[in-house]
Amino acid sequence: MKIIMLGAPGAGKGTHAGKISEKYGIPHISTGDIFRENIKNGTELGKKAKGYMDAGELVPDELTCDLVVDRIHQDDAKNGYVLDGFPRTIPQAEALTKALAAAGEKVDYAIEINLDDQVIIDRMSGRRVCSCGATYHIVNIPPKKEGICDKCGKELVIRKDDEPETVKKRLEVYHKQTAPLIDYYKNEGILRVIDGTTGLEQGFQDICAILDQK
Repeated sequence: MKIIMLGAPGAGKGTHAGKISEKYGIPHISTGDIFRENIKNGTELGKKAKGYMDAGELVPDELTCDLVVDRIHQDDAKNGYVLDGFPRTIPQAEALTKALAAAGEKVDYAIEINLDDQVIIDRMSGRRVCSCGATYHIVNIPPKKEGICDKCGKELVIRKDDEPETVKKRLEVYHKQTAPLIDYYKNEGILRVIDGTTGLEQGFQDICAILDQK
């Protein structure tokens, strides 16, 4: 079962990918983890990627795709995988389709978690974090005392990434670069859409209903 997770930042891709990985016994693969692993292990691909990153440049699509293809052909992924954060652009999607086709493989499902921008902005801007690692949400998981961590009593803060203006900018980038993937995979006939407003539990049940047809 080869799965790609799609959706805007804050839609819950990573959370659902982790749950899919656990339930179906396939690895949850994110590009960030792949980069870190290859750089740490000093692989040839990792050295190339590090060169771009150290120079403050984006890792080219072709190299990113090579790293992903190398990872999905490791032993733990022989029964499938769930990709989170890749592809991000049409050229990356085309490169992945081509690389998989060369190995006689293809993606089974691209699952989009659909959520309105305003819901995402409200959801992310409600997050609060503590230096001890605890995380809260002012509506969904509020601390017992407003603005104070239940665990250590320190003041909670909003991360720069979660500030409404930052979230809006990230959503703009997503709509420009990544949203076109939805049409790409719809045309491939493998897109499945999940309503992200139903909550984590119902959303995961909807995903399982799709995957269990396979």
